[in-house]
Amino acid sequence: MEYFCKNYKIYNNNRMVKQFALIGLTLFAGAVTTDALAQKANLNGTSSSFVTTAVPFLRISPDARAGAMGDAAIAVSPDPNAQYWDVAKIPFTDKNYGLSMTYTPWLKDLVPDIFLAYLAGYAKFGENNDKAISASMRYFSLGNINYTDGLGNPIGTGMPREYSFDAGYSQKLSEFLSTGLTLRYIHSAIASGVSYVPGGGDYRPGNAFSADLGFYYTKKHEVTDDKSRTFSFGAVASNIGSKISYNSSRKDFIPMNLGVGIAYTSQWDAYNKITFALDLNKLLVPVLNYAGSDTSVTVVNGIFTSFKTGNQVQEIDASFGAEYWYQNTIAFRAGYFYENPNNGDRQYITCGLGVRYNIFLLNASYLVPQGSGTTRNPLSNTLRFSLIFEFNKLEKAPASADDSKE
Repeated sequence: MEYFCKNYKIYNNNRMVKQFALIGLTLFAGAVTTDALAQKANLNGTSSSFVTTAVPFLRISPDARAGAMGDAAIAVSPDPNAQYWDVAKIPFTDKNYGLSMTYTPWLKDLVPDIFLAYLAGYAKFGENNDKAISASMRYFSLGNINYTDGLGNPIGTGMPREYSFDAGYSQKLSEFLSTGLTLRYIHSAIASGVSYVPGGGDYRPGNAFSADLGFYYTKKHEVTDDKSRTFSFGAVASNIGSKISYNSSRKDFIPMNLGVGIAYTSQWDAYNKITFALDLNKLLVPVLNYAGSDTSVTVVNGIFTSFKTGNQVQEIDASFGAEYWYQNTIAFRAGYFYENPNNGDRQYITCGLGVRYNIFLLNASYLVPQGSGTTRNPLSNTLRFSLIFEFNKLEKAPASADDSKE
């Protein structure tokens, strides 16, 4: 019954996701018990920190720049996509306004119509432009699905979709420190077109609310007019909020996460600079072999329990990234992502480019194909693109003498 599971972890079980796409059964809620999934968390007969959540699309990187740097972006220099990584960074952007659009194909090697679209923007204000408001939308389409039961009998067709809307506020606390808060609404209709799941009870779309709270510190040391060193640190608790339910008998955690990141930038001269970044992330959700049914653990208890159960070191994912800019016009990026074999075993290399022209920045990233079966990433052999616009407020042109006569 594993293909009826809402508690899928796309990142940790790519083979399951491929089966979803191939047989047209996508991510149903509540038809597989937590105990069944806990058995999958036992590797070679030993307990594993296998953590699953609902709506994992919230943890898919929607940013081609970060996607080229192994998904390391919590502390790197801010742009409109800081709305996803750490909204506290936005007051430190170079421009007063920004907009970003990203398109990410999903499982491109298997199906053509699954994708993640992302739109984000910000506007700074205040006497010293030390405050900012921001917003974003994520839209995850799983294509058109023909649903079947365990015997292959048709039970309906649908267009499963998931999306979220964010609104954020951030401001500087000092010359070097800022904080920010994001509020989020989440909607998940992963079995649109089906009102009943055999063995899973009634079905309905899920809704949830969550918040992100972030902090950001950055300090630049000028060595000469053309040389500088910048150290940055970021910390963010994301998706802290209500559980989500797809039927009347079960509620599941959303991917609450704690992330910290550091970045170091060295400006060699007027033309060259390089940044190195490291992010560490841990889900704030209890491991399956401890929690039992998700309905038995509250959100607050679940967060604290996530630090008491399982192997804490194994549950931490690490992202390493590097970015080189020449004349602030063209960027070369590379990165590496590591996840412990007992917690999903995602390990992959990324690379990408960035090209800036005037107020436009085009970023592209590529995930190098690695692994097979359960260790193959759904984004393997996939190009992602982000288009960014950043600008200051345009001044109205002064009226001409002829205009004043009219």
